[in-house]
Amino acid sequence: MPSIDRPDPVILGHLLSEHRELFQQLSALRTMLAAESPPGCERLREIVRAIAALRGHLADHFRAEESGGFIEEAVARMPRLGSAATEVLGQHGALLYELDQFVDRFADVGEAPCAEAWRDMHEAFDVFMQRMQAHERAENAVVQQGYNEDLGLDD
Repeated sequence: MPSIDRPDPVILGHLLSEHRELFQQLSALRTMLAAESPPGCERLREIVRAIAALRGHLADHFRAEESGGFIEEAVARMPRLGSAATEVLGQHGALLYELDQFVDRFADVGEAPCAEAWRDMHEAFDVFMQRMQAHERAENAVVQQGYNEDLGLDD
């Protein structure tokens, strides 16, 4: 049984597993968008569907974080983390909105020239990735400080 000072290894494993799964989805999308030349319009539609699926996964992930868990417990252990935790949790809506905008913007890919849409998609997803990575770093910092536990995640 874990002590009050240490996180439950099962819960920590779940958190790390969730973050690995999200990282894998993000990496797969980044790879899809990293082609040397623009893919065909059907491939772009696949990317839009994959981003919509990512949005659904992120919504579930964020909902779980907001309903309690590691962030809430980290703040209970170290109340000074409250403002950082509030800031991290407050980013969820903007990140989801950004993905909604992406899906809406590119829903009709194929009507515009696909090469242009691919370039715009790549740029838009890079911006999202930068925000998402900054969010994950901030979230990990709150959890690590709250538990005084190195999660072993690369920045």
